[in-house]
Amino acid sequence: MTHPSASSAPLATNEKLGALLVFGSAFFWSFGGAIARFLEVPDSWTIVFWRCLFAGLFLLVFMLVRDGPRGTVALFRGMGWPGVAVGLCFTIASTSFIIAISHTTIANVLLLGAGVPLFAALMSWIFFRERVSRFTWGAIAAVIVGVGIMVSESLTGTVSPVGDALALLIPVVFALATVITRRYPHVRMTPATCFGCFAAAAIAASQSSDLAVTSGELALLFVFGAFNLGLGMALFVTGARLVPSALAALLGTAETVLGPLWVAIIHGEVPSGRTIIGGTFIFLALLAYLYNEFRRQQTAPGRPLRTPTP
Repeated sequence: MTHPSASSAPLATNEKLGALLVFGSAFFWSFGGAIARFLEVPDSWTIVFWRCLFAGLFLLVFMLVRDGPRGTVALFRGMGWPGVAVGLCFTIASTSFIIAISHTTIANVLLLGAGVPLFAALMSWIFFRERVSRFTWGAIAAVIVGVGIMVSESLTGTVSPVGDALALLIPVVFALATVITRRYPHVRMTPATCFGCFAAAAIAASQSSDLAVTSGELALLFVFGAFNLGLGMALFVTGARLVPSALAALLGTAETVLGPLWVAIIHGEVPSGRTIIGGTFIFLALLAYLYNEFRRQQTAPGRPLRTPTP
């Protein structure tokens, strides 16, 4: 008879590896704002084009290596219309990120984006009447307060309302993508985001006044797209299937903490008082919610919930 600790050892090892990969994805993503601040390309659409093109190519090569040509084609065919919808959400989010950071601070964009799980819970209640616990309602209320404090800066003219509006749009569309993947578990994350990258690049190409960049800018855009966005996504989809979904989201908060820190250290862009106060509301509410969800998943019968298949 097999000893229980022997059978659970591979699972524990896989979860440690998954946690490390998910944290690695958040670590790579956290440099996005710092890299963007080095770019001097005047047209934001040009940045969107090259970043998303390189990210899409990286993800395509990743699938070809992992699943082979036939497997990659099958992944795209299998994602269906829900996968297209998730990809379009990613298109909007990746485009909005670049345009938003040209109008507001990196801290505003990342801290507003931290509320994705709670926006998803709110959407699930609105559209599908899924049950929301009192604890989650309290966390949602705290996020709304935090968002209100941060967005209030745009009313004083400190930051552009366009920037804050786009920064708020990012977690909304990501929350919508989360709700779709929950309703359609067969949606594959990798082909959906790859499609979203190429769609964003196509839209940006039609809107950009000039796609020409210098060789130095092209190299930086390659790093911005392939490694910051593409490699981060590859690490996430590989690791997220090995850990409970709440733990994956909890590890992902490293991007929220590290992103503004790198920008402050490298570029001297220090968050304002309202950003810090509002962001604290959002971040603490998110941590409390994810900790509660993680405990619930760990104590639920059977295996802990995993994130959608990559």
